[in-house]
Amino acid sequence: MPTVNLPNSITLTRIFSIPVLIWILSTSRFAGANGEKELLASALFIAASITDGIDGYLARRRGQITTMGMLLDPLADKLLIAAAFVTLVQFNPALVPAWMAVVIIGREFLVSGLRSIAASEGFTIEASELGKFKMLVQIVSVVAVILDHQWKEWPVYGPYFFPVDWIARLSIWFMVILSLLSAGDYFIAFWSKIDRQVVKRRRRAFVLSRRRKRDVPAI
Repeated sequence: MPTVNLPNSITLTRIFSIPVLIWILSTSRFAGANGEKELLASALFIAASITDGIDGYLARRRGQITTMGMLLDPLADKLLIAAAFVTLVQFNPALVPAWMAVVIIGREFLVSGLRSIAASEGFTIEASELGKFKMLVQIVSVVAVILDHQWKEWPVYGPYFFPVDWIARLSIWFMVILSLLSAGDYFIAFWSKIDRQVVKRRRRAFVLSRRRKRDVPAI
């Protein structure tokens, strides 16, 4: 039975936070004029997103990279993003229409599929810088859309305010564009490596066929 170490425990915590996030955004229990629901959901999502970096760092630092962790970590990321955007379609449909959630979630599972095929072929597709930046934009966009449900503008001091609605609209569209661009980036990396694998196999088959012909005795 695999041992659940500290990094894996943190990853499992992220997975367990997903139904809690859905429940907070879907229930009327926390509804209030002061935005308790929105603040609680935002805090939970930020905390869950931060664990994504913590578990990977601890696994590398402590030498605890396991097969279980390699399976659970990307699964937890995909489930968290999928759950957040599916719930936001109902929670704030003015900013997150259904087609937008389909594009963002579809990108996540497309990349997972490419990585699975790559692993079966004996190579890995590393996370690109564009993909890492997309994760940051995801956090900003989800939190901004959640807060936009209660506040269009966040009062800061006197006549000054934080434009929550403007940031939410800008970040969610930026999120869609980045999802498409990073998906294309991963697909190009995948295709180039697959193409190299095919070329190597053809060369190997050609060399082996030539050797076999030389081994055939002349009659």
